Amino acid sequence: MQRLLMALALALLAQLGLSVPALAALNINTASQDEFVALHKGLGPAKAQAIIDYRKANGPFKSVDDLKHVKGIGAKRLEKLRPELTVGHPAKVAAATPAKVDAKATGSAAKGDIRPAVDTGRK
Repeated sequence: MQRLLMALALALLAQLGLSVPALAALNINTASQDEFVALHKGLGPAKAQAIIDYRKANGPFKSVDDLKHVKGIGAKRLEKLRPELTVGHPAKVAAATPAKVDAKATGSAAKGDIRPAVDTGRK
C-alpha cells in the first residue's frame, strides 16, 4: 500500500511539472504493475505486466539494461525510462547463513559424534 501511495505521489508531482528526486527511483525488482504505470515517462499496463512476468520467469534484474530483454522494451524506451529506474541491492542469502564449522578443525565434537581414542600416556 505504501509503495502504491508513493508511486501515485510521484506521478502527481510529475504531472504538475515538478522534478522527481533521484532518490525516488523505482526498483524494477520490486515494483508492482501500478507503480510501473505511474512512472513519469509511463508504461502501459500490458508492458508493466510483461516486465513483471519476465522478472518472475528469470529472477531479479541485475541492471536496468536487462529491461531490453523484455519484449517491447527497445533502446529508445529504455533510455527514456532509465533515469527513473533502479535495481536496488537484493540481500544475499548466503551472507546471512552462518558458515558451518568443521568439528575436526576446532578440536570439538558435537553430541553423538564418535571421536577416535587418543593415547594420553597415562595408565
